[in-house]
Amino acid sequence: MSELRASLYEEAGYHSIQIDDEVIEYIKERDTDFRISTSCGGPVLLPISYKPPKPSDLALKAGEHTIYISMYQARYIDHIHMGMIPYHTGMRDEGFANDTAWFR
Repeated sequence: MSELRASLYEEAGYHSIQIDDEVIEYIKERDTDFRISTSCGGPVLLPISYKPPKPSDLALKAGEHTIYISMYQARYIDHIHMGMIPYHTGMRDEGFANDTAWFR
């Protein structure tokens, strides 16, 4: 696992968040930034094309890309893992590009 923190995150005085190497590889393969959002099943990791970052989000470096996380959720998350990536048979595997089937 990689333990990565953005300077903004550290300045806010929050704890560190571990990001699994598999998540970093997943993000690298999709070549886009991601955001952690809330769902009825808990936090989910979505491409920013689905959930754009908010000005109040904290930014975590994940390899060459960024994971944005709500400042309200950050206090509860200490580990970003593959279980946070939603799966739906209608989703494409390019960072869910151009497919909204999972919203239905």
